[in-house]
Amino acid sequence: MNHLFYLKSTKYKVQNTKTKTTNSLQIRLLSILFFLFSILSFSQEKIKDTTKVNQLDEVLVSAVRVTTKTPVSFSNLDKKELNFRNLGQDIPVLMNYLPSVVTTSDAGNGVGYTGIRVRGSDATRVNVTINGIPYNDSESHGTYWVNMPDFASSLESIQLQRGVGTSTNGAGAFGASLNMLTDTYSKKGTGEISSSFGSFNTKKNTVKFSSGLMNDHFEIAGRLSTLKSDGYIDRASSDLKSYFLQGTYIGKTTLIKALAFGGKEKTYQSWNGIDAISMADNRTFNSAGMYTDEFGKPRYYDNETDNYQQDHFQLHWNEKISSYWSTNLAIHYTKGKGYYENYKEEAKLSSYGLTPIIIGTTTINRTDLVRQKWLDNDFYGTTFSAIYNKENLNLIFGGGWNKYEGDHYGKVIWARYASKGELGDHYYDDSAVKTDGNIFAKANYQISEKISLFGDLQLRNVHYKADSWETGVVNDNFNFFNPKAGLNYDIDAKNKLYFSYAKANREPNRTDYENGNPKSEKLNDFELGWRFDGDKVKINSNIYYMVYKDQLILTGKLDDVGSPIRSNSDKSYRLGLEVDATIVISEKFIIRPNFTLSDNKNVDLNIGYGDVTTDIAYSPSIIAGNIFIYKPIEGLYVSLLQKFVGEQFMNNVDSIEARLESYFVNDLNVSYEIKPKSVFKSITITGLVNNVFDKKYVSNGYMWDIYPYYYPQAGINFLAGLTLKF
Repeated sequence: MNHLFYLKSTKYKVQNTKTKTTNSLQIRLLSILFFLFSILSFSQEKIKDTTKVNQLDEVLVSAVRVTTKTPVSFSNLDKKELNFRNLGQDIPVLMNYLPSVVTTSDAGNGVGYTGIRVRGSDATRVNVTINGIPYNDSESHGTYWVNMPDFASSLESIQLQRGVGTSTNGAGAFGASLNMLTDTYSKKGTGEISSSFGSFNTKKNTVKFSSGLMNDHFEIAGRLSTLKSDGYIDRASSDLKSYFLQGTYIGKTTLIKALAFGGKEKTYQSWNGIDAISMADNRTFNSAGMYTDEFGKPRYYDNETDNYQQDHFQLHWNEKISSYWSTNLAIHYTKGKGYYENYKEEAKLSSYGLTPIIIGTTTINRTDLVRQKWLDNDFYGTTFSAIYNKENLNLIFGGGWNKYEGDHYGKVIWARYASKGELGDHYYDDSAVKTDGNIFAKANYQISEKISLFGDLQLRNVHYKADSWETGVVNDNFNFFNPKAGLNYDIDAKNKLYFSYAKANREPNRTDYENGNPKSEKLNDFELGWRFDGDKVKINSNIYYMVYKDQLILTGKLDDVGSPIRSNSDKSYRLGLEVDATIVISEKFIIRPNFTLSDNKNVDLNIGYGDVTTDIAYSPSIIAGNIFIYKPIEGLYVSLLQKFVGEQFMNNVDSIEARLESYFVNDLNVSYEIKPKSVFKSITITGLVNNVFDKKYVSNGYMWDIYPYYYPQAGINFLAGLTLKF
C-alpha cells in the first residue's frame, strides 16, 4: 500500500467545531488579502522610482533557488523541456533523466501514484516547494503528485538541488530540494487546447487561457485538465481532475499574484505489489480488493479506491523597493479532504468498536466489512523574503511560519454482521497539530575577481502534537540550527570550482512515531564541484560526502496501510560522484549524458547477529542517463532518452532475496511544431514511445518478512498528443 493513504487515514475527522474553525480561518485570510491590496494601492501612489519590473516572477522562488554563483549541485528544467514529454505522466517521471534521480510508479505507467528518489533518498526526504510555499505533507513528509494531476502544464520551470542545498521553507532537505515556479504572466491574450491518448486507455485533455495584460496591468489566466488511465497493473485505474487559476497585477515596481489550484483524484489501489511467483505467471496481477465470497469464489471489490481533493490558495506580493532591494511576502492556505476504502475479510469486530454477536449457541467475533479511513486537514501560513543585490554583495533574508491541523477518523460503511454499529459511527478519532517556523539569512560576497564566499544560516523550530492509538501521545518540540558555507573559485572564464559544507537536521514523521521511539536525524554534507562552460561543451561534476547521525533509513517493510517503515541507523554515509554534460556536436545533434557513482553504507548496523557495515536500502551505486537530441529540420525534435539504474537492495542486510536487479530502459520522444500563418499560432504534434525495447523490469519493491514483493513496470507503450495554440 502507499504511504499517502496512511497519512490520509490519520488526518480525517469532521466536527462542527472544525467547520467553524475553517470558516473563521477563511474570513481571516480574506481580511488579510483586503488589507494587503489596500497597502499596495497606497504604495503605488507613493513610489516614484522609475525602475521597471524585470522578471519579478523570479522573486517568488529566488529566496530558495540558486545560480552558478552558489556552491551547490543543481539542475534546471524549463517549460520547453517539460512540454516535450508532458502527455499525462507525473512530474517525477518527467524528471527521470536528471542526475541521481530514480523514479517509481505503482500503476506501472507513470500515471497515478508515482515517487522519486534522489541520491538514494526517498520522496519524504526531498523538500518540495511551489512558488516558495511548502508542499510536502506536514505529517508524512511525503509528496503526493496524484493530488495535482497535470500540474506540469502550469509550470514555468523546475529546479532540483541535490544534497542539503540552501535554506528553504518546510521540511528539511536530506536528499534534495525541488522548487517549482508556476506560469509567469503573458502580455498578450492566448489560448491553448491539448489532448493526448495512449496505451492502457490513457487520455488527457487540457484547456488553458490567458487574457493578456489588460490596461497594461492586469492578467487572468487558467487551466482545466482531466486525466484518465486504466494503468498497466490490473485495475490500477486513475480518474483525475485539476484546475489552475491565476490573477496578476503588474505595476511599475510591483507584482501581485493570487493563485487557486488543486485537484481531485480517484485511484484504484495498486500498492500491494506482487510476489515473485505471481510476477513470473502474470506481471499485471493486483491483489488489492481481492476477497472470497460466501461460495468460496474469488472476487474483487470494485471500490478499493483512494479518493482525495486538495485545494491550494496563494497570494504573493513582490515589491522592487529600489535598484538594490526587493521583497516578497506570501500567505497561503491548503485544504485537503478525502478517504481510502478497503474490503476487509474476517475482520475482528473488536478492532472496529463492535461487540461480538451471539446467535443461539454461536458467538461471532469476526465479519467481512468495508471501511473508510478519512483525512481532513488544513495547512496555512506565510513566507517572506528580502533581497539586497549591489555590486559584489547579494543578501537574502527570509523565513516562514506554517501550521498544520490534521484530523483522522475511520468508519465502517458495510458489514456482513454489523453488531450494534450505526452508519456513520467512527471507530477511531485522532488529531494532530504541527507548527513549523524558520528564519534564514544567505550571503554571497565577491571577494575578488576570482573568489566569492557563500554563507547561509537558518534557525528552525518544529512542534508536533498527536494523540492516536497508532502514534500514542506525542508532544515533541525541536529546535534546529542549520549552518551552511562555501566558496567559488573562477579558474578562468570557462572553469569554476566550488566547495561547500552544510548541516541539516530533520524531525521524524508520523509513521516513525507509530513504529517506535524515533530520534531526529542529523546530516553533515560536503560538496566539491567543477563546472566547465565552453562554447559547445558544458560539464558539471560534483563529489559529495553526506555523513549521517541517526539517519531514518527505509527498512524495506510496510505497515498495514502501506507506509514505509523506517528506523534510526546510528552511523551512515553516502559518498558519490555526479557528472552531467551537454555536448553540441552540430546544429542538429546534441548529447546530454549524466552518471552517478556512489557508495551508500550503514556503519556498524546492528542486524541481530552483530554490528556490520551494509548497503543502505534503495541506494543503487550506479545511476546513469543520457538524452540524444536530433533536430533534422526547423520545429522537429527527435530524442532518445536512456536510463540505467544499478542493482539495489530493499532492506539493510544485503540479502539476496531483497535484491532489485539493475535495469536499462529507452524512450523515444518526437515533437514537431508547425506555425501556420492564420487561425493558430502553432500546432504541435508529440509522440512518446516508452520502453522501446520492451524491457521487463522492476523499479521498486518491499519486503514482507523475508519475502520480496515487486512493482513491475510496463513494457513498450506509447502516448501521442496534439496541442493547438491561438
